[in-house]
Amino acid sequence: MKRRNFLYLSGLGGLGLALSNHYLTAGETTLNNATKESSPLLRFTALGDVGTGNQGQIAISEVIKDYFQQRPFALTLLTGDNIYENGEIERIGAAFERPYRFLRQKSIPIYAVLGNHDVRTNNGRDQVNYPAFNMQGRYYTFSKSIVQFFALDTNENASWSEQLLWLEKSLARSTATWKVVFGHHPLYSSGVHGSSSLLIEKLSPLFSRYGVQLYVNGHDHNYERTELIEGTTYLTCGAGAKTRPVGHSDWTANSEARLSFAAIDVYPQYLEIKGIGLGGEVFDRARVENSYQNSRVKNPFW
Repeated sequence: MKRRNFLYLSGLGGLGLALSNHYLTAGETTLNNATKESSPLLRFTALGDVGTGNQGQIAISEVIKDYFQQRPFALTLLTGDNIYENGEIERIGAAFERPYRFLRQKSIPIYAVLGNHDVRTNNGRDQVNYPAFNMQGRYYTFSKSIVQFFALDTNENASWSEQLLWLEKSLARSTATWKVVFGHHPLYSSGVHGSSSLLIEKLSPLFSRYGVQLYVNGHDHNYERTELIEGTTYLTCGAGAKTRPVGHSDWTANSEARLSFAAIDVYPQYLEIKGIGLGGEVFDRARVENSYQNSRVKNPFW
C-alpha cells in the first residue's frame, strides 16, 4: 500500500516572507461564493507537534492569529507533542503560553492530547492537569454545536483495553451529526513514521461501525489528507513548528511538507477542510459530505 517517495525540504525559506491577512486564492473565491449565504455552524482549527518555541511555531501562530481576525473560530485541537523535547511543564511559557497568547486572551479553548514526547516527564500527568489544555483525563469527549469530539491517548503505554471500551460506549451513545476523533499518532501516514497497523487494527473498526467521519492527528511533521478510507477521512496536522519529508500513498489526497495548520468549517451536510500555510496560503481544500455510508470527498474547485 505504501509508496514512499520522500520530497526533501530546503529549509524554512518561506519564513522570511511577510505574513498576509488575505486568505483568498482564485480557486477559493468559487468556494466562498458557494457558501456565501450561510455561515458554518462551527469553525475549528487543528495543529500539532508545536511545543518548540522556535521560529516556525511563532510564524504559524501569527498566521492563526490573522486567520482568527478574519474568520473567528470556536476552538483549537492540539494533537500532541505540546512541549519538546521531554514534556517538561517548566517549558509551558515558551512552548505554549507565549505563542498562543492571542487565543488565550480571546478565551478560545484549546483541547490537547498527549504525544510521545509529552509522556517522557511524569508520564504526561502535569500536562493533563494543566488547565489551559482542557484535558479531562488522558482520553475524554466534549461537544460543540453539532460535533462531538473524542480525544485519545494513542501512546504505547495508554490504558488501551479501558480506553477502547470507553470509546466504543461513547461512540455508540453519541447522537451528534459529526463525530471527530483526534489523537497524536496517525493510522494512515505517508510521512517518516508511516502508518500504524496496530492503531488501524484497534481503531478503524470502531470508526467504521459508529460513523466517525474525521480523525485528526500529529506525530508526522507534515500535512496529509487522505481519501475516504471506509468512510473516514484521516488528517495529519503535525507541521505546526517544524517539517519533515512526506511521500504519497495510494490513499493520499494531498500531502505537503510545509509549516501549516488545518481549519475546518462545519455545516449540517458537509465539512470544509482547509490546509493553511505561511502567508495565509490555502494550499489544500476539500469537502467531506455528511453521509457516512455513501460519503465522498469532493474537490471544491468547481
